[in-house]
Amino acid sequence: MSPASDIHVLSALVRKLESIARLSDAERRAIESLPAKPRLLQPGQDIVRDGDRPSQCCLILDGWACRYKLLGAGKRQIFSFHIAGDVPDLQTLHLHVMDHSICTLTEATVAFIPHDSLRDLITRFPGLAEIFWRDTLVDAAIFRAWIVCMGRRSAYEHIAHLFCELYLKLRAVGLADGYRCPLPITQIDLGDALGLTNVHVNRVLQEMRRQGLITLRDHTLAIESWDELSRISEFDPTYLRLEKQAA
Repeated sequence: MSPASDIHVLSALVRKLESIARLSDAERRAIESLPAKPRLLQPGQDIVRDGDRPSQCCLILDGWACRYKLLGAGKRQIFSFHIAGDVPDLQTLHLHVMDHSICTLTEATVAFIPHDSLRDLITRFPGLAEIFWRDTLVDAAIFRAWIVCMGRRSAYEHIAHLFCELYLKLRAVGLADGYRCPLPITQIDLGDALGLTNVHVNRVLQEMRRQGLITLRDHTLAIESWDELSRISEFDPTYLRLEKQAA
């Protein structure tokens, strides 16, 4: 891969990190100089599996992926959704055995960055080590928000909260605006993330449409009433630690 291609590929990571922290010009150039091997993956394809010992991290360049755990009965629990710029297995720099799997939800382009290259990067640029640490702390904050939703919010409130979260995350990296964002995941995916049946998810989405809160068409979510959706779900974006907020 040529240096110009490397810069184009790593720009997704730069955008993501700049959504939660400020990068110096030197830090930006250092990220863009990382070696990265892009691969086009099909929907439902595992990127890394439970029990693997990876020697590289995956950067989502395009499409959607998720973290998940598969139970013995074949039931799947999704822990998080991931979009362009995310490095969902960044923890493998320090936790060497995967305790869950990561797979694509849509057709996706993923770049693989060797652990050695990332370790060298954060040794040379301690400020980037702090920013990557911040990214993992934001991940932990998102997990806490999901646990609260799973345990104490109604299905209606939970879905409303997730839609607010996804919109702001997509907007922060330039993938959404005007309260419209891509939502290419299925109702089954939503159910596996929310702990709900497909029928229950469908019922809630229909009710949200009926009340004029959202429109879902052609894999696009339009939030018709941001204030009401965020009020219903008691959504507070502080946990996302974004430098950019919804207009």
